Amino acid sequence: MRFFADTEQPTVAVVGLGYVGSCVAATLAERGARVLGVDSDAGRVAELNAGYVRFNEPGLSELMGRWLGGPRLSVTDDCRVFSEADVVLVTVGTPVRDDGTLDDEQLRHACHELGRHLRRGQLVIVKSTVPPGTTRNLLVPLLENGGLRCGEDFGLAFSPERLSEGSALHELGTFPIVVGGWCPDSSRAAQAFWRRGLGVEVRPVEPVEAAEIVKLVDNWWIDHNIALANEVGRFCAAFGVDSLGVISAANTIRRGNGPVNVLLPSVGVGGSCLTKDPWMVHRAARERGVQLRTVPTAREVNDSMPHHTCEMILEDLRGRGRAPGESAVAVLGLAYKNNTGDLRETPTLPVVERLRRCGVSVSVYDPLADPREVETMFGVPPCVSAYEAASGADCVAVLAWHRAMENLDFGELARSTAEGCLVLDGRAYFTGDVIDGIEKCGFRYRGVGR
Repeated sequence: MRFFADTEQPTVAVVGLGYVGSCVAATLAERGARVLGVDSDAGRVAELNAGYVRFNEPGLSELMGRWLGGPRLSVTDDCRVFSEADVVLVTVGTPVRDDGTLDDEQLRHACHELGRHLRRGQLVIVKSTVPPGTTRNLLVPLLENGGLRCGEDFGLAFSPERLSEGSALHELGTFPIVVGGWCPDSSRAAQAFWRRGLGVEVRPVEPVEAAEIVKLVDNWWIDHNIALANEVGRFCAAFGVDSLGVISAANTIRRGNGPVNVLLPSVGVGGSCLTKDPWMVHRAARERGVQLRTVPTAREVNDSMPHHTCEMILEDLRGRGRAPGESAVAVLGLAYKNNTGDLRETPTLPVVERLRRCGVSVSVYDPLADPREVETMFGVPPCVSAYEAASGADCVAVLAWHRAMENLDFGELARSTAEGCLVLDGRAYFTGDVIDGIEKCGFRYRGVGR
């Protein structure tokens, strides 16, 4: 069957205006599509219509502001607009529960409502991360609840979301898109849509379960690679060797289809994907009688890094004769990675919590994070500047390093900190020249894996 996605410029509904949905909606509008954003959160819809974008993604606010409210981009919480679209993209959140099972409440609701409003010829593309088999066993019955048949009356494909916060808009225009179609016609329509809509390479796979697994494998690999980097960092530090130089040298050879690419050690892993997707893999495998060992091992290593980072700080304080209850630590950068304000599953939180349990006074600062979210999560309002946070500090722990912090004057910072203050580098990866400059200001320097 020929689906409406084959038209020159289809109308696109984006269901779920979280981080991924907002980025996709804005990018498609920028490239000329008429986009209908739909979200069940009336508060989020109101925020967007008022011009406020809660996600601190470079360029996103400008892009949304350029098109929102005009003919190319509108947002609503009214599911009836589904019937106006030629292509419907499902980008709702898919968290996991404590036992590793998929929390499919948002996905069920979205697909149930979509099924009630589907019309013949529409193409549905699911981007939400799910365990293999979810599209076939859960989503198809929900989408067919209105009486239309998948593959006959409407098309269905799965295209995993694979964006990285901080560079999502660039990646949407450059990364290959994976497509797994329910049927050959669905696959062809989805491929044509992405080629026109984003102008990127499209990689078709089959069956649809293969496309579901692709995203999981990507994040499985990243989490495992970071675990390797963290263990390399601790191994090198035991010999007084800077692991960053070792990793850089190790990455100079090619193996398989590309270079060796060991990532870098850090305070830990956070965000909405890497902390849950490997467990999604692990549980799905276990349900098929396959026991995967790399997933829990990598998760254990990465989950241990906030504790390791905290112990580095406490060890330094003890070595200087400073009792934790009489010490102050300033944490600069609270997000789970550099150049984003996202606090979801951030590894900086357990560092702060453990320091406080030990009696340390902790101040916090992050120029990108929402101050209300910071106060809710960390229990204190964030300082308005790094200099305020560092006042009287025995340690300045840089746990995320944003471009907005690059003009930080360590000389000025040193004038307000305690004598012999330590700069603990948890993710900044300062170069040798920068470290020399920091030490000339009177600080001592120590980094994770360095």
